[in-house]
Amino acid sequence: MRLRRKRRLLRCMRKGRELSKVQDNTSAIKPGDVLLVSTIRNEKIRLPYFLKYYREMGINHFLLVDNDSSDGTLDYLSGQSDISVWHTRHSYRRAAHGVDWMNYLKRSYAHGHWTLVVDPDEFFIYPFCDTRPIQALTDWLDGSSIRSFGAMLVDIYPKGKLSDVSYQPGQDPLEIAQWFDSGNYSITKNPTYGNLWIQGGPRSRMFFADTPRKAPALNKIPLVKWQRKYAYVSSTHALLPRGLNQVYEEWGGEKASGALLHTKFLDTFSAKAAEELQRNQHYAKSAEYRAYEMDMRDQPDMWCKWSERYINWRQLEILGLMSKGNWA
Repeated sequence: MRLRRKRRLLRCMRKGRELSKVQDNTSAIKPGDVLLVSTIRNEKIRLPYFLKYYREMGINHFLLVDNDSSDGTLDYLSGQSDISVWHTRHSYRRAAHGVDWMNYLKRSYAHGHWTLVVDPDEFFIYPFCDTRPIQALTDWLDGSSIRSFGAMLVDIYPKGKLSDVSYQPGQDPLEIAQWFDSGNYSITKNPTYGNLWIQGGPRSRMFFADTPRKAPALNKIPLVKWQRKYAYVSSTHALLPRGLNQVYEEWGGEKASGALLHTKFLDTFSAKAAEELQRNQHYAKSAEYRAYEMDMRDQPDMWCKWSERYINWRQLEILGLMSKGNWA
């Protein structure tokens, strides 16, 4: 594992050469700041609310990789003092689906900082997030000597066809997509990295009903007190050193955990899926997007009789999809 980690770190340093600085405000990062890292492509429509949401949560600085957007993303981000941006035209797939680029940025700028890694369609929630900023969580994690914090990806979708309501820039996606699957999840332990492997939810029942083991992974470890020697190895599903993956309790009780509300399924999804299928830059030759493309042609309704309307984090805790553990 140590050799594998060293290879990852060497790889990220090499792939970091593919990044060109567009806007460097990293000199404004202060000790104790909480950072957010993300790779984006043609997400301008989502960025206004995404940035607002995380600024209100308490994120101090954004480190963003733009993978050759053509929708005006770079112009939109220009001049925002809490954002640093790098641009690349290189292959997302050959950069381990963006992981190498983000590992490089975290190694360069996030050492010693709590760092959140999310996609533009993911909204992090944690216990008491409605009343406490993210610094309250990171302070508690520091005081408890916890270095990493897990979150389950919860797919959120509308009732009715995705095309029924148009998403507008700056809009909260939860005004359109409010439903999720409260069950239908399986959990196993990855023997290599020791992380939990969670599958299920609406994508499994709709797009991978015949091959559930090929359904997307829903386990993530998005929040880490970053050190230069750390490296993600598979999206935010697993890290090295291996001990960072144990964000669950093995001997009874529960560790605190959060959730990522995944708002992929809006009216913008069909065009996005078609673009990504054509680019062929995603995992397993874009098998996930091939499944989407085949099943979304008729704009089916993802809602079913077992769907539950999202209310708040306490609801997810009651359902066992996240936990406040011993944080009171």
